[in-house]
Amino acid sequence: MMSALKNYGTALLDLVYPRRCESCEVMLYYNQQNEARWLCVDCLQKLPRMLPPFCECCGEPYDGAISSSFRCGNCADLKLHFECAISGYHAKDAVRELIHRFKYQHELHLSGLLGCLLQKTLEDPRLVTEDVTQWALVPVPLHHARQREREYNQAWELCRVLADISGITALDALKRVRSTTPQASLSRHQRMENLHQAFQVKSSSTLHARLKGRNVLLVDDVLTTGSTTSECARILKKNAKVHRVVVITVARG
Repeated sequence: MMSALKNYGTALLDLVYPRRCESCEVMLYYNQQNEARWLCVDCLQKLPRMLPPFCECCGEPYDGAISSSFRCGNCADLKLHFECAISGYHAKDAVRELIHRFKYQHELHLSGLLGCLLQKTLEDPRLVTEDVTQWALVPVPLHHARQREREYNQAWELCRVLADISGITALDALKRVRSTTPQASLSRHQRMENLHQAFQVKSSSTLHARLKGRNVLLVDDVLTTGSTTSECARILKKNAKVHRVVVITVARG
């Protein structure tokens, strides 16, 4: 009954205040579902999906005819603590713009659209055979100073949307206890050193009990080098006794 009333209310609002595409601003049909609530058909079709070939570990995309799975040169020399990283889209064009608006222009309503785009990662062959409803969604945390400035953690907002769509439990399990130098200016080794002791599992016996032995989907908006997510995965495995960590992001930078 409540779901039917909610759908009726949404349809009525769409009739009175017609939605417009978040990318091109063309008027949308009312009562559309999923991504079509925010983007027109043309813009949806233009979104740069992440398709093979890409590194089976970090998800770095490659051009060319590569028919078998492979691990890229960057990953071969690194000890990454997550099993793999899966992204739905390339961080360019409309996807990059939408994420930028969501993170830096306080357009929190875009969490609904980006959460739907994040759901595409669950279609990856490495996850479709898993019962991910028994996993947990955990966001990459922001330092409290950055979160105070932004007013929300975009990764947690994405977790909340995906939890509502998929039924997977979302647990705000990590905290960032040390502010760090921006990663872009650092070498690969410096990035790992920069993040050392930057994260902790929140001190809650109930939370630890819910994480122990569990598989985790570690959530963020964009994956770039993988250093931050690898350190988060390490802390989850070491201190919360998490079994496996798969990183999922809307986009790959």
